[in-house]
Amino acid sequence: MRHLETDVLVIGAGGAGMYAALEAAAAGSSVILADRSLIGRGGATVMAMMTVAVALGAQCPDHWENHFADTLAAGYGLCDERLSAILCEDGPARILELEAWKVGWAREDGHIKQAHAPGHDRPRCVYVDFLRTGPALSKTLRGRVGGVPEIVRIGDLMIVDIALADGVACGATAIDMQSGAPVTIAAKSVVVATGGLTRLYRRNSASLNMSGDGYALALRAGAQLVDMEFVQFFPIGHLAPRLVGLDPIMWDPFRYKLGGTLLNGDMQEFEQDYAKVGGRNDGHYVLTRDLATYAITKEVEAGRGSPAGGAYLSFRHVPEAELRRAFGPVIDTLAANGIDLTQRPIEVAPIAHYHMGGVRVDTTFETRVPGLFACGEAVGGANGANRLSGNGITEALVFGARAGRSAAA
Repeated sequence: MRHLETDVLVIGAGGAGMYAALEAAAAGSSVILADRSLIGRGGATVMAMMTVAVALGAQCPDHWENHFADTLAAGYGLCDERLSAILCEDGPARILELEAWKVGWAREDGHIKQAHAPGHDRPRCVYVDFLRTGPALSKTLRGRVGGVPEIVRIGDLMIVDIALADGVACGATAIDMQSGAPVTIAAKSVVVATGGLTRLYRRNSASLNMSGDGYALALRAGAQLVDMEFVQFFPIGHLAPRLVGLDPIMWDPFRYKLGGTLLNGDMQEFEQDYAKVGGRNDGHYVLTRDLATYAITKEVEAGRGSPAGGAYLSFRHVPEAELRRAFGPVIDTLAANGIDLTQRPIEVAPIAHYHMGGVRVDTTFETRVPGLFACGEAVGGANGANRLSGNGITEALVFGARAGRSAAA
């Protein structure tokens, strides 16, 4: 049986896990970064194509407390405000650190460009152009992790249980997925960074390893789970025609930029009919994800859905030159799939995207099990009943950094 020893064991090597490993190593700890897939190429971060919400104030004056207020409003008053505040307050530092690491944030007039996403009171969301935000982040973090000798990277390793000694986390047992051989790992602390569970849904935007493993590991070890009933469905997941080579949730940033129009099966706009549901959005035309999901579902329920059972998303009002500027090389991939946005709309429908629930932690990101920490989407509570657009990657970066530092303390 193979046996390994380290100061900090990080389970999961997406954005949160890689950031946790970097911070733990920077604090002087030896780290094992383990993942059941390839290091830095599984999980949610690498698949994220859109934006990262952070109160940089680059596009217009902003403050983390404004971001905090929008986060609480999106969460319907059910956020753990301590965690939400950390997310919003620490976000700018993480984005500027990644800028120094050459991640390649889109820029305009000498500053980092920020988009105005639904639910935000001002332009706040940074991104890497042409749907490359997640891949660019993952590549940058992989490069940083690979340059730190204190971080040992182990892929194809399935963690099956967290080890305890007198109620304190002290490592894990695992299986080498290539050989089937058991592996034991001794560690002074353990960080769960395994993401969410939306792969359990038939229509989902998740990677193969987003199946809730970390929740089960933490629960069996004695940690608590919170808000497990809250699942976010991305409203405009691609439905038809068939699309190969692109993420099913790719349409949202272009909808922000170009004003893509949602139409029901009768080719009628309907967003405005739902804009004031719950008194939110101040009647603005662009709905937050929860309200857009509700709107599409209600149109389908009323018999006004598109042929495949969703709604139409149309860019036919946008000049072709403007489409090409916005989509860049993506326009060629769409053409290869037989999709010409100047001629016809595509069909979209809600798709399981993100899990608001997860492991209950304190402000050091430690669970009620001493020595057991969690970060990223594995953590529950920060987003309440609904996550604000752009907060997913912010959460991964901020919570990963915090958990890594705490685990190394």
